[in-house]
Amino acid sequence: MPNIGYILKQEISRLARREIKQHTTALHKAAASYRRDIATLKRQVVALERTTKAQNKQLKKTATVAAEPDTALRFRADGFKTLRKKLGLSAEQTAKLLGVSGQSVYAWETKRSTPRRSQLPAIAALRKMGKREAAARLEEVT
Repeated sequence: MPNIGYILKQEISRLARREIKQHTTALHKAAASYRRDIATLKRQVVALERTTKAQNKQLKKTATVAAEPDTALRFRADGFKTLRKKLGLSAEQTAKLLGVSGQSVYAWETKRSTPRRSQLPAIAALRKMGKREAAARLEEVT
């Protein structure tokens, strides 16, 4: 016949395992649910990173296409001075057409400074003008 202490110990162990199993089952289910959620989030992150990478690539392409016209504009002091004389304008008149001061035009021609990048399109537009158009624009500005 088995010892009563031994039987009691086994019964207590069995009941404890059963209680622990009841409490941990909910935790196991929650952990599995969290793992599924984490896996879903990881897939979403990968998809978003792919999308971002593609958009950055597209943005770089459009930025380089947009930047090319700005880089095509260049400034040469001698050419600017020749242009001004060809149009028959003084430095002050040229400055009014470009929206800058006469001192700026003088400084550009003497190579003491160079025009800002934002002023290059206006200078390029001035290159395309003839004497009559420049005079007409000067009348509008004045």
